[in-house]
Formats: sequence, C-alpha cells, structure tokens
Amino acid sequence: MIASIAHIGLLEDEEIELDIAALELSALDHPGVDLQPYFDRLDAWEAELRDDGGDAETGEEQADALAGLLAGRHGFAGDAASYDAPLNADMIRVLDRRRGLPVSLSILYVALARRLGWIAEALNTPSHVLVRVGPLASPILIDPFHDGLPIAEEALENLVRQSLGPSVPIDPSHVAPLPNRLVLVRLLLNQATRAEQGGDIGRAIVVYERIVEVAPSHPQGWWDLARLQLSEGRSDEARGSLSAMLEITRDADARATILEALEALSGR
Repeated sequence: MIASIAHIGLLEDEEIELDIAALELSALDHPGVDLQPYFDRLDAWEAELRDDGGDAETGEEQADALAGLLAGRHGFAGDAASYDAPLNADMIRVLDRRRGLPVSLSILYVALARRLGWIAEALNTPSHVLVRVGPLASPILIDPFHDGLPIAEEALENLVRQSLGPSVPIDPSHVAPLPNRLVLVRLLLNQATRAEQGGDIGRAIVVYERIVEVAPSHPQGWWDLARLQLSEGRSDEARGSLSAMLEITRDADARATILEALEALSGR
C-alpha cells in the first residue's frame, strides 16, 4: 500500500484538488521533498490571478486571465522539444521547469480557475487534453500546451482526426469533462506507458500501483497491472490484481475474461 496517497482513493471525486493531488503523486518520486514551497507558489499564483482577473465574468475573460498569468507572466508552455520525457508528467518538475504535457498543464489551469470559483474542466480529448473554462452560458475551449490559446472548432476537429483517423467525426465524448480521478489516471498513464515502452517494467508496475491506489474502481488499471506483474513472473500478485478487478466489474463478458485468466493462473 502506498500510504502517502491512499487518501486520494478514498475521496469523493469532487473533493479531489487536482493541483495538490498531482504534487502528492509527484512527491513519491522525490523522497524527502518539502511540498510546502510548491503549495505556497500555487497560493501566490492564485492571489495574482485574483488581483488581475478576479472580476472576469465570461469564458473569454477568464481564459485570457489564466493565459496571461501562466503562459504570459510565468512562462508555462508545452514541452514540444522533449515531449516524451517523464519529467513532463511529474508535477514538481513541471512547476520547476514551467514545461509539461497537455494533461499536466491542464491540471494547473483547471486548479487555478477553480480556486477563484470559476467553472473549469479538463476534457477527454484524444491524445491531447484541452480545458473548458467559463460559465455555462459562455464557456471557451483553450489549449494549455499552446499558451492557453482558444481552440476553434476546425482546430478541434483536426486534433481529433490526427489521433483517431481522418474520417472520424467529432463525438460529444471527445470533449466530455474528465472526472478529477481520471485526470490523475491520465497523468500517471503517461508515466506508465513511457516506462513500459522504455523496457523499465519495474517502474511501470510502480506507476500502475499508484493508478489503482488513486482510482481503485478503474478496471483497466488493474488489468494492466496484472499483465505486467505476470510478465515479471509475479503470479500471486497478478492473481490479486485480477481478483480486485473482478470485484469492481459488472460486465458479463469482462467478468468471463477475468475468470478465465484467473483459472489459467491457478493451473500454473
């Protein structure tokens, strides 16, 4: 059990503070780090945003205030030069370097907007998390990776098609808000995927353990954890992960697949 983040998995989704949770996850890879200076930094940026844009009412005004603060004054931008570097999904390093992935920068934009009581959501955009900010009557879509600039409908279509294929139409799910828990899962998946692609299975397992700690009801996390544990010969642990997945899975076909895998493991 990863005790320092266990509480995140117990919180109701709306109780999760994305910026704080992302820093707590990051701290697991920085033993002995003092997070207080990072919390203080976030508080200072909140105060600056309140001073500069606290009276912003429309989505456009709020988006301008966020981009002016984070991209303009403090230089936050996407790291296109070393996009796949693990540090881009490590919130401590993101705040230090002011560079990151779409999901890590989106966390910062969303969290600061919410500190002022604004409506802000990270969106389930394929391969490239975007942010929607503003009141329900006048929200705006922005791209934190590209200086918080607004995203036009045509640019959104191009983004989706680059990821899913040229003939794929825009579906409402492509711009659906991500629950806070799944924002954190998406952040961690960047780390897990890159570790696995780099052949560091031990590291990938560690990150998947964090995923299921943060999102214990996320079936795919348990499946991938079991898959990697099995690849390392850790059959008992894989059996435990599959059993945990079985407890939260109601789909009949998925349950049959899990039971088949458990039966195969029991015969080893």
